[in-house]
Formats: sequence, structure tokens, C-alpha cells
Amino acid sequence: MTKGHDAEKKAGKDGKSKHGEAAAGEVTFYKFSREFVVPMIEDDRVKSLVILNLNLEIDTSISQELFSKEPVLRDNIMTTLVKLSSGGKTMDSITDVDNYETLRSMILRNLQNEIPEGIHNVLILDMARQDL
Repeated sequence: MTKGHDAEKKAGKDGKSKHGEAAAGEVTFYKFSREFVVPMIEDDRVKSLVILNLNLEIDTSISQELFSKEPVLRDNIMTTLVKLSSGGKTMDSITDVDNYETLRSMILRNLQNEIPEGIHNVLILDMARQDL
């Protein structure tokens, strides 16, 4: 038998082993408790707010770790977003596909520096800008 077959055999239909643990390699989504609100600064004043609703595609095995580290993850993401908002047009032009991918990849890279294993993708579910 192969290792993959052993994992399938040990896991039931719900993806859990006989001991209630998630089968290796299962992917789920981590939903943050609230959206991210990023101020857009121009001439030392807030000109608009960008609101993002993010989820993470993760290994099921780290979901509890992420839940306990959500404040650290939010800080990591907000630091990335503030750098992007002050560094040019990435957050100004939220409908530009290249900017969208830059945003996703920078957030993912910085999160993977914090938690090296188990975070696969950043999903941007909603994004809006409110001019002030």
C-alpha cells in the first residue's frame, strides 16, 4: 500500500481519522473575524479608505493555530497593506489586475514569513474604496 492509500484508508468520509484529526493535505479556508480597512494618505491627510474582505486557503491542520494567532496575522496583513498604500498606486487603482495580484502575492509572502507551512493562497473576496 502507498502512503496516500494509507491516509485515505485511515480517514473517513468526513476527512477525519478515527481519532478526529484532519487527514494530511486537506485544504480549508480561514475567514478573518472582520474586514481590513486601509487609510489612503495624500498630503498628510486621509483621502479615502480601502476595505478588503480576505480569506486564506490553508491546510486544515493549521486552522486552530491561525485562530489563536489572528491578532498577529491581522497586524502582519495591515503592515503589508499600509506599505502598499503609501508606496504608490497599488491601492489607488484597485481594479487593475496587476495591482490585485501584487496585493495578493505580497500578503501571502509576508504571512508565509510568519507561518512558513500551511498557508497556500490569499483570497480577496471583496474590495471597495470609499473617498472621503
